[in-house]
This record gives sequence, C-alpha cells and structure tokens, in this order.
Amino acid sequence: MKEAATQVQADLDRLLPLLDASLTVPFRRGDAVRLGEAVRYSLEAGGKRVRPVLCILACEAVGGTTIEALPGALALEYIHTYSLIHDDLPAMDDDDLRRGRPTNHKVFGEGHAILAGDALLTEAFGVLASADLDPVKRAEALALLAEGAGWRGMAGGQALDLEGETLAAYDLGHLRLIHRLKTGALLRASVEIGAVLGGAAPGERSALRAYGEAIGLAFQIQDDILDATATDAQLGKRAGKDVGRGKITYPSLLGLDGARKALDEATENALCQLASLPNRNSLAAWARYLALRAR
Repeated sequence: MKEAATQVQADLDRLLPLLDASLTVPFRRGDAVRLGEAVRYSLEAGGKRVRPVLCILACEAVGGTTIEALPGALALEYIHTYSLIHDDLPAMDDDDLRRGRPTNHKVFGEGHAILAGDALLTEAFGVLASADLDPVKRAEALALLAEGAGWRGMAGGQALDLEGETLAAYDLGHLRLIHRLKTGALLRASVEIGAVLGGAAPGERSALRAYGEAIGLAFQIQDDILDATATDAQLGKRAGKDVGRGKITYPSLLGLDGARKALDEATENALCQLASLPNRNSLAAWARYLALRAR
C-alpha cells in the first residue's frame, strides 16, 4: 500500500499544477463579477481532483497524452464542483462545511450558489465542445459527460438518495443503484472519456468502463465508511451526516466489517479489469489507495 500511495502522490504532483492553472481561467473575466467569485471560491477549495486525474490517467493508459485529455478533465471537475455546491444547499444535504471551509451558499448566499453551479455545469460542456479535438472523439466525450452527469447518472442518483430518506427501509440492491448513479456514473464517465480522448481500442475502452464502474462503487463505499468513522477535521466536512439524516449506507446495512469486505471486493474487481492495458500502474495504484483511505 505504501507503493500505491507513493504513485498517487507522484501523479498528483505532476497533474495538479496543470489542472489548477487551467480551471479558473474561464471565470476570471466577465460582467457578473460576484458570480465569478463564487465559482472560483469552490474551484479553488482544493481536493485531489480525483475525476480529472482519473480521466488523464485513463488516456495515458491507452497511449494518449495529458494534453489530449485536458479538456475532458476540466469538464469533469466543473461538473463535480457544481454537484458539490448544489449538494450542500439547504434543500439538499444542508451542509455548512466543505473541504474545511464554509460552503458556497454560506459565503455567497443561496441564489449565487445555485447560479455558480449552473455556470459550472454549462461551462463543462462549453470547454469540451470548443476544444481542438477530433470531431468524433469530441462528440463521444460530450455524450459520455451528459450520460454521467444527467438524470440517468449523477442527477438521477441524487434524486433517489433524497427519496430514500423518506423510505422506511430498502435493501442492498437499492443502495447499490443509488451509488451506481450518484457517484459511480461520473467516475465511470471520467475513465471512459479519458479512454475516448486517448484513442482506446474497443477492448481497452470496455475494460476501462468496467474499471470505472468498479472504482465508482469502491469510492462510495469508502465514503460511507469514512462518514461513519472519521472526524470533521479529517474529512473537511461534517462527519456522521448520513446517519443523522436517516440515510442508508453500507456500514448501516452490512456493519463496518461487511462494508470493508465489500470495498475490498470492488477494489479487486477494478484491478482485474486493468490486466490487458499497457500503462496500468497509476490506475491500479489509485484503486488501492482509495481502499486504503477507509482503513
């Protein structure tokens, strides 16, 4: 596991400066100054940029380059950041802390927070649509972004998660459905967009899509475990909020030991999908690293 952490840190040291230098560029000039500040506030809050990094690593895994993957990586981080701003709103998860700082609506008000999310969502499609890419790759990447972020993906999963708070009970199958859509869909899209932009062969793209599905499940199980076991300071946000809102989680259904076993199984599944890829070391390290965080 030490080797996995070392590889992940090397990837972050290499890729984060490039991402951080590019992310806020579209929002530095414009007439709606306060809205631009709200958008940049959330983009500059930090984090490991998991989705854009996975997009770039998937592109590299099939022989592509960082520059080829960059438009997709930026689009994915815009989508993810928009989802966090909206998730934190009082009508959703009602959080006042994100990455160790007050949430967007606490600083800029609910109206500007909603609009900041809207601006990020639309800019995600704009940055990808205007990129200098092969037209077929660009169209496929846009379709994957819409699938991962839309009502058949992340937005649909969030709706099911909200509805689940009012259900008396639901089983593991329903929980897996929520996680597959709410968290897994955008992670899967991150990997598959990288595969498309890197010119993956059909078999490589299928393998990376399966990897993305597995790592998406692992990521959400890990998040459930951390919500149940970590402190506010460790998470940079309010811990224990899922239980407080009556949400069903992997630990609540399976216990912590059962949740960790499910995490291990999802991680091993992700690793198995990488066997045929020429440059798989970084993607394998990220799967192992995510599992390690929940220990």
